[in-house]
Amino acid sequence: MKSGDARYLYCIGDSAEKVNFGNIGIEGSEVYTIAYKDLCAVIHNCAPEPYKSEDDKQIKAWITIHEKVVEIALEKFGNVLPLGFDTIVKPDEKGSADKNLKNWLKDDYENLKKKLDKVKDKAEYGIQVSWDPTAIGEEIANKNEELKNLKEKIVSLSKGLAYMYRQKLEDMLKKEMEREADRHFKDFYARINKHCDNIRVEKVKEIKGKQMLMNLSCLVYKNKENELGEELEKIDNMEGFDALFTGPWPPYSFS
Repeated sequence: MKSGDARYLYCIGDSAEKVNFGNIGIEGSEVYTIAYKDLCAVIHNCAPEPYKSEDDKQIKAWITIHEKVVEIALEKFGNVLPLGFDTIVKPDEKGSADKNLKNWLKDDYENLKKKLDKVKDKAEYGIQVSWDPTAIGEEIANKNEELKNLKEKIVSLSKGLAYMYRQKLEDMLKKEMEREADRHFKDFYARINKHCDNIRVEKVKEIKGKQMLMNLSCLVYKNKENELGEELEKIDNMEGFDALFTGPWPPYSFS
């Protein structure tokens, strides 16, 4: 197969417009659209193999370009379904890459339209809420009478007993913090959910000096962005808590 026989897919646009975006794609590829009915695929011609590199910086650069093309398409068409990096349609014994692409658009047309309707007039935001475990732990220990009494008792105990009771204190505090984290997660989720059309709970990440309580991908109506921002500002202003709000992004998590 020739190097340009396959088609690299960036996104599906909610438009039948035939557009040539110029050489803005990965490795300076010419990005254009192929239309079917009232949809279009934003693509460039490529080799039928994935983009591979041993250089992480190179891969990140390709992904950044991919995302930039999707953003340009979103600005042009107003509504898109982003596809993940390295989505490639190949030619086969049934036909060319263009034919296979059009067949996919035809066969999956109703599903693609439903997904486009689902994300119309919405954007994706990333929300991460974390707390300072040291500060929160001290606050819990000072408010909980049982923990306070145990902490005071340790001072008067022998070295061996004090060690045992400190272990007990740490276990009790850990359980209390887990209960507190669960309570805050439910509270924050309910408050954030009021301003979202859809939410995906993502895996929490490691943060130096902090503990992430929640990592959310949120699909938000564009006219509710400010309300969501105000809610997160309230959380961010709580003692010991941090709320990070990123976006707007094309709706990768909901495509």
